[in-house]
Amino acid sequence: MKQLTTAPTLKTERLVLRGPEQSDLPAFTRFMTSAPSLQAQDETVTAEQAWFGYLAGIGHWHWHGFGFFVVVEQLTGDPVGRVGLIKHSNWPDVELAWHLFEGAEGKGYATEAAKAVKTWASEDLGLDRLYSYIDQQNTRSQAVAKRLGAVTDGARAPHEPEAEVWVHAMNST
Repeated sequence: MKQLTTAPTLKTERLVLRGPEQSDLPAFTRFMTSAPSLQAQDETVTAEQAWFGYLAGIGHWHWHGFGFFVVVEQLTGDPVGRVGLIKHSNWPDVELAWHLFEGAEGKGYATEAAKAVKTWASEDLGLDRLYSYIDQQNTRSQAVAKRLGAVTDGARAPHEPEAEVWVHAMNST
């Protein structure tokens, strides 16, 4: 596959985290246009918007040197989601974020992959703190954040008023 980013490959017990490839676009588009988790938050987009979002994600790697990894199940080779670091122009800090594709939820993949990303962010990028901006109604993502050692005081993200700010100290993986 042609490398689209500078992303390293990270491996965990069950997962491979790698940069996005052209072949990942259909799974990403399905997720962005029809995932029940996005529908519940009224955050689905059109296929064209998903394409632009996918390209923006590739550009994010080139701009910042980090971005979303595609999370692939080692046994099947199937992409099961995206986990990584993002920092949009109007965001105050680097976010650790995760999105699992339909059918991959509830297996511990988000926690397993996010732990690997936290380690990489600390050891390779030298980051000493990460943030997750989690919708106050998203109890599943809140549970992942807790398993990662993140804490919140209930403060809202300035760029996303429905989201609470969760703080990840890098020594708590």
